[in-house]
Amino acid sequence: MRKILVLALGAFALGLDAYVMAGLLPVIAGDTGSTVPVVAQMVTAFTLAYAIAAPLSAAALAGAGTRTVLVLSLAVFTVANGMTAVATGLPLLIVSRVIAGAGAGLYSSQASTAAAALAAPGRQGRALATIMGGMSAGTVLGVPLGVLLAEHAGWRATLWLITALGAAVLAAMAWLPPVPAGAVASARERLTVLVDRRIAPVAGVSFLAAVASLGLYTYLAPVLADAGGVRDVAPYLWAWGIGGVVGSVAVGPIVDRIGRVRGLMVVIIGGLALSQALLPLFAHMAAPLAVLPLVVWGMVGWATQVPQQQRLLELGGERRGGVAVAMNNSALYLGSAAGSALGGVAMSAGLTAGALPWAAAAVAALGLLLQVFGVRDRPAAATGTATAPHLGREAVAEERN
Repeated sequence: MRKILVLALGAFALGLDAYVMAGLLPVIAGDTGSTVPVVAQMVTAFTLAYAIAAPLSAAALAGAGTRTVLVLSLAVFTVANGMTAVATGLPLLIVSRVIAGAGAGLYSSQASTAAAALAAPGRQGRALATIMGGMSAGTVLGVPLGVLLAEHAGWRATLWLITALGAAVLAAMAWLPPVPAGAVASARERLTVLVDRRIAPVAGVSFLAAVASLGLYTYLAPVLADAGGVRDVAPYLWAWGIGGVVGSVAVGPIVDRIGRVRGLMVVIIGGLALSQALLPLFAHMAAPLAVLPLVVWGMVGWATQVPQQQRLLELGGERRGGVAVAMNNSALYLGSAAGSALGGVAMSAGLTAGALPWAAAAVAALGLLLQVFGVRDRPAAATGTATAPHLGREAVAEERN
C-alpha cells in the first residue's frame, strides 16, 4: 500500500495544479491585463495537452520501464510549473501549461496502470481509488490553500508551491520499487482500442461527464458570483473538494464489492446532472445553500473514473488494458478542454455565467443516455481475456474460479 501512496502523492500535485487555476483566473487576468474567458484558455491548453500526451506516451514509451516513465513525466511536470511561475505574458503562460499538461497526462495514465499492477488480487478498485483520492485531496486541501496563498503572496507563489511539491515527490520516487510490466500491445492492438465497440462508449461517457463536470468547474468563481453574489469562492471550492475526496475514496470498495459497474455509473452520471441543474437555483435562494449541490457534484464527479478505469482494464485485458485507460484519460481531459473552451465561447457570446450549470447538466444528461443505451453490461465475458493487467497466472486462475 505504501508503494501506491507514493503514486498518490504525485496525483496530489497533479490535482492541485489542474484545479487551482479555476480559483486563480481572476487574479491572473488582472495581472496580465486580460479577461477571464481568455485566461481560461490556460486550462484548455493544459487539459488538451494532458489528453494528447496519454495515448502518445502509451505508444512511444511502451518499451520503457514504468518507474522510469513515472519519474520522467513528473520531472517534466515540475519544470513546466516552474516555467509558469516565472512567465511574464500570456503566450509563455500557455506554452508552460501545455508542457505541464503533457507531463501530467503521461504521469496519470502510468500511475493508474502501475497502481493496478501493484495491487493485490481483488483490491484493484481500492488501488485506483487511492490514486483518484490523491488527486481529489490535491483539490480539497491544495486548491483553497493555493487560492489563499495567491491572495496574500500572489498567484506565482502558488505555482512555486506546486513546483516544490513535484520536486518532493520526485525524491520520494527513489523508494518506489520496480513496477511489474504487463504485456506490450502491438500497434494494431492499440488502433483497435479506438474502434472497439465495447470500449469506445465507455470513453464517450467519460468525455461527456468531463465536459459537464470539469468544464463547468473552470468557471465556478464567475458562476457563483453571478448566481449568488459570491465574492469569496474558497469555501465553495472546499465544499466541492470535500465531496470529491469522499466520492473518490468511497467508490473503490463499492466497485470491488459489486463488480458490475454499469448500474453504478447510471447513478453517478444521473447525480451529476441533477446536482448541476440545482446549483444556480440553490445559489439564487441563498448563497450558502450552493454548498449542498456542490458537495454532491464533487462526490459524483470524482467517483466517475474509478469504475470507468476498472471496466476498461477488464475490457482491454492484459495486453490492451493500459492502452484503454490511456484512451479514457484522453477522453476525460479532452472533455475538460472542450468544456472550458465552450464555456469561454458562450460567455464571450453573451451567455451569463449563472446559466452555465444548466448547459453542463444537459451535457451530463447526454452522458446518462449513452451510459444507459450505449454501454453494454459485462461485454468482455466472451473474450476470455478481460482480466486486469496486473494479474499473474495464479491470480487469473483464481479470478476465473
